[in-house]
Amino acid sequence: MKVALVHDWLTGMRGGERCLEAFCELFPEADLFTLFHIPGSVSPQIESMRIHTSFLQGLPGIEKFYRYYLPLMPWAVGSFNLTGYDLVLSSSHCVAKGIRPPAGARHICYCFTPMRYIWDQFDTYFSGEGRWAQTVPMRLLRPLLKTWDIRSSHGVHQFIAISRHIQRKIKDYYQRESTVITPPVDTRFYSPTGESREDFFLVVGALSPYKRVDLAVEAFNELGYPLKIIGWGPEQSHLQKKAASHIQFLGFVDDEQVRSHYARCRALVFPGEEDFGIVPLEAQAMGCPVIALGKGGALETVIPETGSWKPRTGIPEDQTRKPTGLFFYQAEKDDLCRAIETFTTVESRFDAHTIREHALKFDLDLFKYRIRMFIQEYLKKSHAEKI
Repeated sequence: MKVALVHDWLTGMRGGERCLEAFCELFPEADLFTLFHIPGSVSPQIESMRIHTSFLQGLPGIEKFYRYYLPLMPWAVGSFNLTGYDLVLSSSHCVAKGIRPPAGARHICYCFTPMRYIWDQFDTYFSGEGRWAQTVPMRLLRPLLKTWDIRSSHGVHQFIAISRHIQRKIKDYYQRESTVITPPVDTRFYSPTGESREDFFLVVGALSPYKRVDLAVEAFNELGYPLKIIGWGPEQSHLQKKAASHIQFLGFVDDEQVRSHYARCRALVFPGEEDFGIVPLEAQAMGCPVIALGKGGALETVIPETGSWKPRTGIPEDQTRKPTGLFFYQAEKDDLCRAIETFTTVESRFDAHTIREHALKFDLDLFKYRIRMFIQEYLKKSHAEKI
Protein backbone atom coordinates (compact mmCIF):
# COMPACT_ATOMS: atom_id res chain seq x y z
CA MET A 1 0.00 0.00 0.00
CA LYS A 2 1.44 3.35 -1.08
CA VAL A 3 0.84 6.04 1.54
CA ALA A 4 1.01 9.83 1.29
CA LEU A 5 1.21 11.93 4.46
CA VAL A 6 0.12 15.57 4.13
CA HIS A 7 0.89 18.29 6.69
CA ASP A 8 0.30 22.02 6.44
CA TRP A 9 3.90 23.19 6.93
CA LEU A 10 7.10 22.23 8.72
CA THR A 11 8.57 25.11 10.70
CA GLY A 12 9.00 23.68 14.22
CA MET A 13 8.01 20.96 16.66
CA ARG A 14 4.64 21.80 18.17
CA GLY A 15 1.71 19.58 19.08
CA GLY A 16 0.72 18.96 15.47
CA GLU A 17 4.23 17.91 14.54
CA ARG A 18 4.29 15.46 17.47
CA CYS A 19 1.27 13.78 15.90
CA LEU A 20 2.90 13.85 12.47
CA GLU A 21 6.00 12.28 13.98
CA ALA A 22 3.84 9.36 15.17
CA PHE A 23 2.35 9.02 11.67
CA CYS A 24 5.88 8.91 10.23
CA GLU A 25 6.73 6.11 12.67
CA LEU A 26 3.61 4.19 11.61
CA PHE A 27 4.35 4.70 7.89
CA PRO A 28 8.14 5.13 7.54
CA GLU A 29 8.03 4.39 3.80
CA ALA A 30 5.42 7.06 3.08
CA ASP A 31 6.02 10.26 1.14
CA LEU A 32 5.41 13.50 3.07
CA PHE A 33 3.79 16.46 1.31
CA THR A 34 3.84 19.93 2.89
CA LEU A 35 3.43 23.50 1.68
CA PHE A 36 6.90 24.55 2.84
CA HIS A 37 9.70 23.23 5.01
CA ILE A 38 12.45 24.90 6.99
CA PRO A 39 15.20 22.22 6.97
CA GLY A 40 16.29 21.19 10.45
CA SER A 41 13.22 22.66 12.14
CA VAL A 42 11.52 19.35 12.94
CA SER A 43 12.53 16.04 14.50
CA PRO A 44 15.00 13.62 12.88
CA GLN A 45 12.12 11.18 12.27
CA ILE A 46 10.24 13.76 10.18
CA GLU A 47 13.39 15.10 8.51
CA SER A 48 14.25 11.54 7.37
CA MET A 49 11.07 11.28 5.28
CA ARG A 50 10.89 11.99 1.55
CA ILE A 51 9.56 15.54 1.83
CA HIS A 52 7.80 17.21 -1.11
CA THR A 53 7.06 20.96 -0.92
CA SER A 54 4.82 23.24 -2.98
CA PHE A 55 5.69 26.35 -4.97
CA LEU A 56 5.35 28.34 -1.73
CA GLN A 57 8.76 27.01 -0.69
CA GLY A 58 10.53 29.52 -2.92
CA LEU A 59 8.51 32.61 -2.08
CA PRO A 60 10.32 35.44 -0.23
CA GLY A 61 9.92 35.59 3.53
CA ILE A 62 7.88 32.41 3.70
CA GLU A 63 9.55 31.30 6.95
CA LYS A 64 8.42 34.35 8.95
CA PHE A 65 5.46 35.76 7.05
CA TYR A 66 3.66 32.64 5.87
CA ARG A 67 0.26 33.82 7.14
CA TYR A 68 0.39 36.61 4.56
CA TYR A 69 0.36 33.86 1.94
CA LEU A 70 -2.83 32.28 3.29
CA PRO A 71 -4.86 33.16 0.16
CA LEU A 72 -2.40 31.13 -1.95
CA MET A 73 -2.46 28.06 0.27
CA PRO A 74 -5.59 26.38 -1.16
CA TRP A 75 -4.05 26.67 -4.61
CA ALA A 76 -0.72 25.34 -3.33
CA VAL A 77 -2.15 22.25 -1.64
CA GLY A 78 -4.27 21.54 -4.71
CA SER A 79 -1.15 21.53 -6.90
CA PHE A 80 0.22 18.27 -5.48
CA ASN A 81 -0.09 15.24 -7.74
CA LEU A 82 -0.86 12.12 -5.69
CA THR A 83 -1.44 9.74 -8.57
CA GLY A 84 -0.59 6.16 -7.55
CA TYR A 85 -1.20 6.51 -3.82
CA ASP A 86 -3.66 4.19 -2.09
CA LEU A 87 -4.03 6.01 1.24
CA VAL A 88 -3.78 9.72 2.00
CA LEU A 89 -3.44 10.64 5.67
CA SER A 90 -3.58 14.39 6.19
CA SER A 91 -2.92 16.18 9.48
CA SER A 92 -4.59 19.52 9.11
CA HIS A 93 -5.26 22.75 10.96
CA CYS A 94 -5.24 24.92 7.85
CA VAL A 95 -5.41 23.57 4.27
CA ALA A 96 -3.82 20.09 4.32
CA LYS A 97 -7.24 18.43 4.29
CA GLY A 98 -7.80 20.13 0.89
CA ILE A 99 -5.37 17.75 -0.82
CA ARG A 100 -6.95 16.07 -3.85
CA PRO A 101 -6.82 12.28 -3.45
CA PRO A 102 -6.49 10.28 -6.66
CA ALA A 103 -9.34 8.14 -7.90
CA GLY A 104 -9.72 4.99 -5.83
CA ALA A 105 -7.60 6.26 -2.92
CA ARG A 106 -8.95 6.77 0.58
CA HIS A 107 -8.39 10.09 2.36
CA ILE A 108 -8.39 10.15 6.17
CA CYS A 109 -7.96 13.56 7.81
CA TYR A 110 -6.61 13.91 11.34
CA CYS A 111 -8.15 17.31 12.02
CA PHE A 112 -6.58 19.58 14.63
CA THR A 113 -9.24 22.19 13.88
CA PRO A 114 -11.15 23.66 10.95
CA MET A 115 -9.08 26.57 9.64
CA ARG A 116 -9.07 28.84 12.70
CA TYR A 117 -7.79 31.82 10.71
CA ILE A 118 -11.10 32.19 8.87
CA TRP A 119 -13.57 30.79 11.42
CA ASP A 120 -13.58 31.48 15.16
CA GLN A 121 -10.08 33.02 15.48
CA PHE A 122 -10.28 35.49 12.58
CA ASP A 123 -10.35 38.62 14.76
CA THR A 124 -7.47 37.32 16.88
CA TYR A 125 -5.21 37.04 13.85
CA PHE A 126 -6.37 39.80 11.53
CA SER A 127 -7.98 42.54 13.62
CA GLY A 128 -6.67 45.11 16.02
CA GLU A 129 -4.58 48.25 16.12
CA GLY A 130 -1.95 48.48 13.40
CA ARG A 131 -3.23 45.48 11.45
CA TRP A 132 -5.34 47.27 8.83
CA ALA A 133 -3.01 46.14 6.02
CA GLN A 134 -3.90 42.53 6.88
CA THR A 135 -7.48 43.08 7.96
CA VAL A 136 -8.88 44.78 4.85
CA PRO A 137 -7.80 42.19 2.26
CA MET A 138 -8.56 39.27 4.59
CA ARG A 139 -12.10 40.53 5.23
CA LEU A 140 -12.62 40.57 1.46
CA LEU A 141 -11.14 37.10 1.01
CA ARG A 142 -12.69 35.47 4.08
CA PRO A 143 -15.98 34.43 2.40
CA LEU A 144 -14.09 32.83 -0.49
CA LEU A 145 -11.79 30.95 1.89
CA LYS A 146 -14.76 29.73 3.91
CA THR A 147 -16.42 28.46 0.74
CA TRP A 148 -13.22 26.65 -0.26
CA ASP A 149 -12.79 25.21 3.22
CA ILE A 150 -16.29 23.72 3.22
CA ARG A 151 -16.03 22.44 -0.36
CA SER A 152 -12.62 20.84 0.21
CA SER A 153 -14.00 18.91 3.20
CA HIS A 154 -15.96 16.84 0.69
CA GLY A 155 -12.68 15.28 -0.45
CA VAL A 156 -12.17 13.71 2.98
CA HIS A 157 -13.59 10.20 3.35
CA GLN A 158 -13.13 9.98 7.12
CA PHE A 159 -12.45 12.68 9.72
CA ILE A 160 -10.63 12.02 12.97
CA ALA A 161 -11.03 14.85 15.49
CA ILE A 162 -8.46 15.57 18.19
CA SER A 163 -11.14 16.28 20.80
CA ARG A 164 -14.88 16.43 21.34
CA HIS A 165 -14.46 20.20 21.11
CA ILE A 166 -13.15 19.86 17.54
CA GLN A 167 -15.67 17.13 16.75
CA ARG A 168 -18.41 19.69 17.35
CA LYS A 169 -16.67 22.23 15.09
CA ILE A 170 -16.34 19.68 12.27
CA LYS A 171 -20.05 19.03 12.57
CA ASP A 172 -20.95 22.73 12.73
CA TYR A 173 -18.74 23.92 9.86
CA TYR A 174 -18.59 20.90 7.53
CA GLN A 175 -21.74 18.98 8.50
CA ARG A 176 -19.57 15.88 8.83
CA GLU A 177 -19.32 13.19 11.48
CA SER A 178 -15.93 12.30 12.99
CA THR A 179 -14.22 9.93 15.39
CA VAL A 180 -12.25 11.34 18.35
CA ILE A 181 -8.69 10.10 18.87
CA THR A 182 -6.85 12.44 21.20
CA PRO A 183 -3.22 13.48 20.49
CA PRO A 184 -0.38 11.79 22.34
CA VAL A 185 2.11 12.70 25.01
CA ASP A 186 5.43 10.90 25.26
CA THR A 187 5.11 9.76 28.86
CA ARG A 188 8.41 7.88 28.72
CA PHE A 189 10.29 11.10 28.04
CA TYR A 190 8.05 13.28 30.19
CA SER A 191 8.44 11.36 33.42
CA PRO A 192 9.56 12.52 36.89
CA THR A 193 13.23 13.48 37.05
CA GLY A 194 13.61 13.71 40.83
CA GLU A 195 14.11 17.48 40.73
CA SER A 196 12.53 19.49 43.52
CA ARG A 197 9.77 22.04 43.06
CA GLU A 198 10.87 25.67 43.09
CA ASP A 199 9.10 28.98 43.59
CA PHE A 200 7.99 29.89 40.08
CA PHE A 201 5.07 29.33 37.73
CA LEU A 202 5.49 28.36 34.09
CA VAL A 203 3.98 29.12 30.67
CA VAL A 204 4.99 27.01 27.65
CA GLY A 205 3.85 27.68 24.10
CA ALA A 206 4.10 29.79 20.99
CA LEU A 207 3.86 33.53 21.66
CA SER A 208 0.92 33.95 19.29
CA PRO A 209 -2.21 36.03 19.95
CA TYR A 210 -4.65 33.18 20.57
CA LYS A 211 -2.40 31.62 23.21
CA ARG A 212 -3.28 34.59 25.50
CA VAL A 213 0.13 34.77 27.11
CA ASP A 214 -0.67 38.47 27.53
CA LEU A 215 -3.26 37.42 30.11
CA ALA A 216 -0.61 35.58 32.13
CA VAL A 217 1.75 38.56 31.92
CA GLU A 218 -0.94 40.94 33.17
CA ALA A 219 -1.92 38.62 36.03
CA PHE A 220 1.63 38.01 37.23
CA ASN A 221 2.48 41.69 36.88
CA GLU A 222 -0.24 42.30 39.45
CA LEU A 223 0.38 39.31 41.73
CA GLY A 224 4.18 39.49 41.84
CA TYR A 225 4.81 35.75 41.74
CA PRO A 226 7.81 34.64 39.65
CA LEU A 227 6.83 33.47 36.16
CA LYS A 228 8.97 31.85 33.47
CA ILE A 229 7.80 31.79 29.86
CA ILE A 230 9.17 29.25 27.36
CA GLY A 231 8.39 29.93 23.72
CA TRP A 232 8.81 32.36 20.90
CA GLY A 233 6.61 34.02 18.31
CA PRO A 234 5.28 37.29 16.91
CA GLU A 235 4.04 38.57 20.29
CA GLN A 236 7.39 38.25 22.06
CA SER A 237 8.61 41.83 21.77
CA HIS A 238 5.24 43.25 22.81
CA LEU A 239 4.97 40.93 25.81
CA GLN A 240 8.51 41.61 27.00
CA LYS A 241 7.87 45.36 27.01
CA LYS A 242 4.83 45.05 29.28
CA ALA A 243 6.28 42.39 31.63
CA ALA A 244 7.66 43.22 35.09
CA SER A 245 11.15 42.15 36.13
CA HIS A 246 9.97 38.99 37.93
CA ILE A 247 8.68 37.60 34.58
CA GLN A 248 11.43 35.86 32.65
CA PHE A 249 11.32 35.05 28.92
CA LEU A 250 13.45 32.01 28.11
CA GLY A 251 12.74 31.88 24.36
CA PHE A 252 13.37 28.59 22.60
CA VAL A 253 14.79 25.81 24.78
CA ASP A 254 15.29 22.13 24.00
CA ASP A 255 12.97 19.37 25.20
CA GLU A 256 15.24 18.43 28.12
CA GLN A 257 15.03 21.97 29.48
CA VAL A 258 11.25 22.04 29.01
CA ARG A 259 11.02 18.78 30.95
CA SER A 260 13.21 20.19 33.72
CA HIS A 261 11.00 23.27 34.05
CA TYR A 262 7.87 21.10 34.25
CA ALA A 263 9.56 19.16 37.04
CA ARG A 264 10.55 22.28 39.02
CA CYS A 265 7.66 24.74 38.64
CA ARG A 266 4.80 25.10 41.10
CA ALA A 267 2.22 24.86 38.31
CA LEU A 268 1.79 25.28 34.57
CA VAL A 269 -0.39 28.24 33.58
CA PHE A 270 -2.40 27.61 30.40
CA PRO A 271 -4.32 30.82 29.70
CA GLY A 272 -5.66 30.33 26.15
CA GLU A 273 -8.52 28.34 24.68
CA GLU A 274 -6.97 25.43 22.80
CA ASP A 275 -8.42 22.89 20.44
CA PHE A 276 -6.81 20.22 22.62
CA GLY A 277 -3.48 21.19 24.17
CA ILE A 278 -0.60 18.75 24.51
CA VAL A 279 1.40 21.07 26.80
CA PRO A 280 -0.89 20.50 29.83
CA LEU A 281 -0.52 16.75 29.33
CA GLU A 282 3.27 16.99 29.15
CA ALA A 283 3.19 18.92 32.43
CA GLN A 284 0.82 16.41 34.03
CA ALA A 285 3.01 13.52 32.89
CA MET A 286 5.69 15.19 35.04
CA GLY A 287 3.30 15.32 38.01
CA CYS A 288 2.82 19.06 37.56
CA PRO A 289 -0.61 20.64 38.28
CA VAL A 290 -2.20 22.93 35.70
CA ILE A 291 -4.06 26.24 36.03
CA ALA A 292 -6.06 26.45 32.81
CA LEU A 293 -8.83 28.38 31.12
CA GLY A 294 -11.85 26.10 31.50
CA LYS A 295 -12.79 26.07 27.82
CA GLY A 296 -11.94 24.03 24.74
CA GLY A 297 -9.59 21.09 24.97
CA ALA A 298 -8.51 21.72 28.56
CA LEU A 299 -11.92 20.48 29.68
CA GLU A 300 -10.92 17.07 28.29
CA THR A 301 -7.37 16.90 29.65
CA VAL A 302 -7.40 18.55 33.09
CA ILE A 303 -9.42 17.35 36.08
CA PRO A 304 -10.27 20.45 38.15
CA GLU A 305 -9.99 20.78 41.90
CA THR A 306 -13.59 20.63 43.15
CA GLY A 307 -15.07 23.19 45.49
CA SER A 308 -12.09 25.53 45.25
CA TRP A 309 -13.26 27.69 42.37
CA LYS A 310 -16.88 28.00 41.34
CA PRO A 311 -17.44 28.23 37.57
CA ARG A 312 -19.61 31.02 36.26
CA THR A 313 -20.68 28.88 33.31
CA GLY A 314 -22.49 26.20 35.28
CA ILE A 315 -20.18 23.40 34.11
CA PRO A 316 -20.80 20.49 36.52
CA GLU A 317 -17.94 19.47 38.75
CA ASP A 318 -17.00 15.78 38.97
CA GLN A 319 -16.69 14.89 42.64
CA THR A 320 -15.24 11.40 42.01
CA ARG A 321 -12.00 12.01 40.10
CA LYS A 322 -8.86 13.24 41.82
CA PRO A 323 -7.81 16.71 40.66
CA THR A 324 -4.90 17.43 38.34
CA GLY A 325 -5.38 21.17 38.14
CA LEU A 326 -7.65 24.16 38.57
CA PHE A 327 -9.81 26.12 36.11
CA PHE A 328 -10.73 29.73 35.63
CA TYR A 329 -13.67 30.27 33.29
CA GLN A 330 -13.36 33.77 31.85
CA ALA A 331 -10.34 34.94 29.84
CA GLU A 332 -9.90 38.00 32.04
CA LYS A 333 -7.00 39.10 34.22
CA ASP A 334 -9.00 39.21 37.43
CA ASP A 335 -10.31 35.68 36.92
CA LEU A 336 -6.83 34.32 36.32
CA CYS A 337 -5.49 36.21 39.35
CA ARG A 338 -8.22 34.73 41.50
CA ALA A 339 -7.47 31.23 40.22
CA ILE A 340 -3.74 31.60 40.95
CA GLU A 341 -4.43 32.86 44.46
CA THR A 342 -6.86 29.97 44.98
CA PHE A 343 -4.19 27.54 43.80
CA THR A 344 -1.75 28.80 46.43
CA THR A 345 -4.27 27.86 49.15
CA VAL A 346 -4.97 24.33 47.83
CA GLU A 347 -1.54 23.53 46.37
CA SER A 348 -0.90 20.75 48.89
CA ARG A 349 -3.95 18.82 47.70
CA PHE A 350 -2.34 17.95 44.38
CA ASP A 351 -0.58 14.59 44.26
CA ALA A 352 2.15 14.20 41.62
CA HIS A 353 1.59 10.44 41.22
CA THR A 354 -2.16 10.91 40.66
CA ILE A 355 -1.54 13.67 38.15
CA ARG A 356 0.89 11.49 36.18
CA GLU A 357 -1.51 8.53 36.20
CA HIS A 358 -4.07 10.70 34.47
CA ALA A 359 -1.60 11.68 31.74
CA LEU A 360 -0.77 8.02 31.04
CA LYS A 361 -4.21 7.66 29.46
CA PHE A 362 -2.88 9.78 26.58
CA ASP A 363 0.36 7.84 26.07
CA LEU A 364 2.09 7.89 22.66
CA ASP A 365 1.97 4.12 22.20
CA LEU A 366 -1.78 4.12 22.87
CA PHE A 367 -2.20 6.87 20.27
CA LYS A 368 -0.33 4.92 17.61
CA TYR A 369 -2.33 1.79 18.41
CA ARG A 370 -5.65 3.66 18.12
CA ILE A 371 -4.65 5.29 14.82
CA ARG A 372 -3.42 1.99 13.39
CA MET A 373 -6.60 0.15 14.38
CA PHE A 374 -8.83 2.93 13.03
CA ILE A 375 -7.10 2.87 9.66
CA GLN A 376 -7.11 -0.92 9.44
CA GLU A 377 -10.80 -1.17 10.30
CA TYR A 378 -11.75 1.63 7.92
CA LEU A 379 -9.78 0.18 5.00
CA LYS A 380 -11.21 -3.28 5.68
CA LYS A 381 -14.73 -1.88 5.67
CA SER A 382 -14.05 0.24 2.59
CA HIS A 383 -12.68 -2.78 0.71
CA ALA A 384 -15.69 -4.90 1.68
CA GLU A 385 -18.07 -2.22 0.37
CA LYS A 386 -16.31 -2.26 -3.02
CA ILE A 387 -16.77 -6.01 -3.47
